[in-house]
Amino acid sequence: MNTIKLLKVKSADEGAEKVLEIIKDELEHNQLHVLGLATGSTMIPIYNKWTESDLDFQNVVTFNLDEYVGVPASSPNSYAFFMEDHLFSKKKFKKTHILNGVAEDLEDECARYESLLQKNPLDIQLLGVGENGHIAFNEPGTAFESVTHVAKLTDSTLNVNSQYFENDEKIPNTALTMGISSITDAKKLIMIAFGEKKRAAITKLLEGKVSIDWPITKLLHHNDVIVITDLDIS
Repeated sequence: MNTIKLLKVKSADEGAEKVLEIIKDELEHNQLHVLGLATGSTMIPIYNKWTESDLDFQNVVTFNLDEYVGVPASSPNSYAFFMEDHLFSKKKFKKTHILNGVAEDLEDECARYESLLQKNPLDIQLLGVGENGHIAFNEPGTAFESVTHVAKLTDSTLNVNSQYFENDEKIPNTALTMGISSITDAKKLIMIAFGEKKRAAITKLLEGKVSIDWPITKLLHHNDVIVITDLDIS
């Protein structure tokens, strides 16, 4: 059951280099057509490596994991803005998909997005992890069978993420997110976890016990997972 491949690195920069190598190899072997992307500070060095490289994404379609409800794409606090700033304005992709957090009907938006995912199966999904083990915005207790949905964020997640909000904009307590099933349908999962704050989540994963209280542990049911971390975990 536990087929996790653990790559220990010394720094975020070295970790980003490892991700670059994997992505480059998949592109060169024509095995990367649909790519799942993540946001957050962990991803910045990774996207920096991509934009500095000669990687060609012109035949790659992307799907982002999540977006805040009520935050327009034009806001610096939106994940749409983050992606444009760090990657999409610098590298050309075939097509990019991000959930619309200001859609009139959020349930319809989730259904639309999930339908697109089903028609465009993910070859690789990049993942970070929250301190409480959440993946995307699938908080502890989220059903493993969940598909794209409206998620209520925990106080823990709000406290961590609020530090990134600019211009005194209040962080929403809901978000649109790919579900755990949507994520684990990807052929390959690459999880990146740097820093002591991620130790509890990675430790739970490597203990090898699947629990709904730690969404990250659902990765144990997947047959192709790479975890890149700077943590020493025996």
